[in-house]
Order: sequence, then C-alpha cells, then structure tokens
Amino acid sequence: MVTKRTILGATALAGLAAFIGLPRRHAAHAAETFAVTHTDAEWKALLSPAAYVVMRQAGTEYPFSSPLDLETHAGMYNCAGCALPVYTSATKYDSHTGWPSFWKPLDHAISTASDDTLGMDRTEVHCMRCGSHLGHVFPDGPQPTGLRYCMNGVALAFHPT
Repeated sequence: MVTKRTILGATALAGLAAFIGLPRRHAAHAAETFAVTHTDAEWKALLSPAAYVVMRQAGTEYPFSSPLDLETHAGMYNCAGCALPVYTSATKYDSHTGWPSFWKPLDHAISTASDDTLGMDRTEVHCMRCGSHLGHVFPDGPQPTGLRYCMNGVALAFHPT
C-alpha cells in the first residue's frame, strides 16, 4: 500500500542521492598555478566522465561505489589526473563511510581549501600538482593524526607494490 509517508520518504531519498552526486564548481584554488595544466576539453578527454565530474567540478561519487574502498593490498594511491603519488596503503583504513579513507597524505602531495558549498563547512583536498579535487578531510579519523582524508575512488589510481 502506498502512503503519503512512503512517497515523502522516497522523494527525500531521491533528493539525497541527487545531492551526493551533484557536481559543484569550486573557485577556492582557481587562482593557484599548478605544474600540470590542461584545458577543459583536454581534461574531458583524459578523464572518465565520472572522474571529470569529481576532479574538475568537485562532485562526489556515490558511497560504496569504488572498488578502492575495499582495496587492502600494499601499494600507492596516485592522483588519477596527473599520477602524483598522494597516499600510501600504510595510512589507509576502513572508515565505514563508503569512500577510500586515509589518516595521512604523502608530504607535498595535497593542498586544502575551505569549502562552504551547500551550506556545509568542510575542508576540500586537491592534488598539489594538477589542482584536481580529490575529496575532503574531516577531524574524526584515527590516531596519530585524528584526521580522515575521505577520497573519491575515481580521483585515485592504485598501483600495488
């Protein structure tokens, strides 16, 4: 039996799903100069459609959609846009959030910027070399840093060692 509550619940769930995947343009680091640059058309040709939305429009992939969330082998996680190593498997952990999570990036691999889009106060993480959006960092991770670098799997390329 379809009730008003069922319809409202389904509508809210559909809205949340659209919100999570909604691409957002970010100007937070637009003035920065990066070692690797491409035109918008070149980025579209280099990246998959999903990676383009995440990395160039600051979108977010759906939780639990990336195989990298469950990856447990030793290796290196590189930026999918420029191949810069950004995280190592030694700092990866299962945050149970549905996204690959790390407690520390490699030195000189990422940069952060304030992100207040959609009314949320977050810290965006982007690649130091190409400026691509990788994800966000939150203060609820494990020790020794207490940080959770919550990354989009499509923004990373895993290379086992």
